[in-house]
Amino acid sequence: MTQLENGLFIEEARPAAETGVPVVLCHGFPGSWHSWRNQLPVLAAAGHRAIAPDMRGYGRSLSPKDPADYDRATTVADMTSLLDELGIEKAVFVGHDFGAQLTWDLPSWAPERVAGLIQLSVPRMPRSPIAPSQAYAYMARKHFLHFHYFKETGVADAELDARPAEFLRRLFFALSGAGDYLSCWDFPAEGNGYLDVLPEAPALPWPWLSEEDFAYYVSEFTRAGFTGGLNWYRAADAVWEQNAGRDDQPITVPTAFIAGAEDPVLTMMGRECLDTMAGLVPGLRSTTVLPGAGHFVQMEAADKVNAAMLEFLGGL
Repeated sequence: MTQLENGLFIEEARPAAETGVPVVLCHGFPGSWHSWRNQLPVLAAAGHRAIAPDMRGYGRSLSPKDPADYDRATTVADMTSLLDELGIEKAVFVGHDFGAQLTWDLPSWAPERVAGLIQLSVPRMPRSPIAPSQAYAYMARKHFLHFHYFKETGVADAELDARPAEFLRRLFFALSGAGDYLSCWDFPAEGNGYLDVLPEAPALPWPWLSEEDFAYYVSEFTRAGFTGGLNWYRAADAVWEQNAGRDDQPITVPTAFIAGAEDPVLTMMGRECLDTMAGLVPGLRSTTVLPGAGHFVQMEAADKVNAAMLEFLGGL
């Protein structure tokens, strides 16, 4: 890995001959550059310089304790300064989970740096009329909601830092195509932590996650803790405020969307969210929904995701 002057650590795969546009891969929660281990060598073999950072707050990258340091102006600056340090004018940005939320915003914040988008799991939605914390508090009156639980600094941090391996195993499986994440909604918010509501998970290995790969996640979160990742949730209101006037700007850069058919995100939003996204993203060239895969689609269906990415990139 390489440390950049902006405080991010990156893992990079360089092609023998750089014939394609550079690609920056942005993970979400609870992730790592390692979430793109199946994409980096494939992209490089196709002629793309592939860069996967540990996002702010994760792994070996800088991890401020103040949620204010995770607002949109700051996280956009992470990406533009990454390009500057690597001598890259424009890149295709690939986003997953919170990484997708950031990369959906890049065309309005830094249009001159975005050659295209490949978005995984999180479709673009219209701007909420109320602040995220208000919406989460309302939903938490009905059932446990991790967005609301994560809001109070120190509470979730302590729970997850104490049992990182158990949390990661149970969350990875619950959000997968074989899991049952929405069973968390059977529990009330009051009096419950995340590990009180997450379903049990089978022992590793799984078809898409080896014991060795899982151990890497556990070691990184054991060392770095979860506060940095949780601060992306705690910055949600600040991001919402900063995106006023930007959220509904049409995205015209070439865009591909990829998701697992069993992703709880699509279940919660309803499949009509894909039609809504298409209206907000005139640059949308392809939507790929992969049967059997869940939220971690780039790991669960790596070969099919890689094929969809390469087909999109080949058309730029």
